[in-house]
Amino acid sequence: MSFADVLETVGSVGKFQVIHILLLAIPVLFMASHNLLQNFVAIVPDHHCLVQFTGLNGSGQANAMGDLQTEGLLRAFIPQDPDGQPEKCLVYSSPQWHLLNHTESWENATETSTRLCTEGWTYNLSKFKATIVSEWDLVCSRKPLRQMAQSVYMGGVLTGSIVLGWLSDRFGRRTLLLWSHFQMAVSGTCAAFSSSYPLFCFWRFLCGMALSGIILNIFCLSLEWIPTKVRTAVSTYFNYSYTFGQLILAGMAFTIQDWRWLQFTVAAPFCIFFLSAWWFPESARWLILNNKAHVALKHLKRVAKLNNKDEEGEKLTTAILKSSMEKELLNMKGKYSVLDLFKTPVMCKTAYCTMLVWFSTSFAYYGLAIDLQGFGVDIYLIQVIFGAVDIPAKLLGVVTLTYIGRRFTQGTSLILAGSIIIINILIPKDTLALRTSFAAIGKGCLATAFSCCYLHAGELYPTVVRREWVL
Repeated sequence: MSFADVLETVGSVGKFQVIHILLLAIPVLFMASHNLLQNFVAIVPDHHCLVQFTGLNGSGQANAMGDLQTEGLLRAFIPQDPDGQPEKCLVYSSPQWHLLNHTESWENATETSTRLCTEGWTYNLSKFKATIVSEWDLVCSRKPLRQMAQSVYMGGVLTGSIVLGWLSDRFGRRTLLLWSHFQMAVSGTCAAFSSSYPLFCFWRFLCGMALSGIILNIFCLSLEWIPTKVRTAVSTYFNYSYTFGQLILAGMAFTIQDWRWLQFTVAAPFCIFFLSAWWFPESARWLILNNKAHVALKHLKRVAKLNNKDEEGEKLTTAILKSSMEKELLNMKGKYSVLDLFKTPVMCKTAYCTMLVWFSTSFAYYGLAIDLQGFGVDIYLIQVIFGAVDIPAKLLGVVTLTYIGRRFTQGTSLILAGSIIIINILIPKDTLALRTSFAAIGKGCLATAFSCCYLHAGELYPTVVRREWVL
């Protein structure tokens, strides 16, 4: 009797699996919120240099946004950019009072010397109440720091896949899932109340680590409690949970336009997920492979009871469980690491191909999905479009995965995505609607490729090294 037969005995698709998958999928709704949070907490509002002068309410500062009197005064302090708007990073070295005469134009001051902003910046917060850009002045010479926050977060994702992946093999899927939920709740909340930019990046790094732990262990716990025949359907359900999470993010960001409260809102639900995760049983496969067959037997009997197969569950013994995993138990006598992925020709080829697919898919996907403000379209609208396009794309992916195969789906979706993105480069920048449409279609193809990555890659590796493919 194989483990698949054991699982069939206690019910491979029953009440337990339904509840199990439903609860595991709820946190996936908020994964998109963390991955794509940069689009909203790091929005760059319209801004210009803070102008210092005397005579306005005794404050010594001029805020040009929404104040006609001050807007007129700006002509004397801030030069004009090529688009006819006040420069964002420059001021005149000395005031050009003659430009206050509206018959004079900015062109008359083109030879006047300028200098970089030294007093700070003024932001138009009519659309966004507060962002990390306006809070910590991540503009002009500090502009690269804005994207660094996302890079630090993705560094946390990479670190988490290595560290938490190894720990999940050592201490169990359920234990690390509990810890990852707890870490996400704490670090996400702390990020919302960060007093400095470095501290914000630190907490976001821990959020990235936690996200990896959640993804890894949700994937393993779901895969190891269901039969092969329903994996495509379950994978699709998780993928659609992520898709609807993108739509939820757009709604939350539109409603909550203060970055601190938005950050807190996407972190707080993980307190609930931490409590609900105590219900999950540990992976029976992992327990048997780690000489805890008696604990696995207890969990399997619990599953049998939930699936109304009490009699079949009572017939199981630890001896039956060990025999079902005999081959893998023999393999477990040796120690396995990421290096084992490259020791045999077949596994080495599989590992290299999988890494290439993951890299190309992730690189293109996040390249499109992270900097939505660069499209020049309403940021909330394009977030909805980018989320909605995944619905038909993933549905088509399910059909091809089921009836044609994994390799065809993976290859076709990547070729289409690459072709569309290259064509989009050649489209004139002033045709915003067309460029946005092509970008959305390309993103949909990449979403299909991502769906296939998780399912296909997980099936290509044995249990003893299954988490290594994430590296």
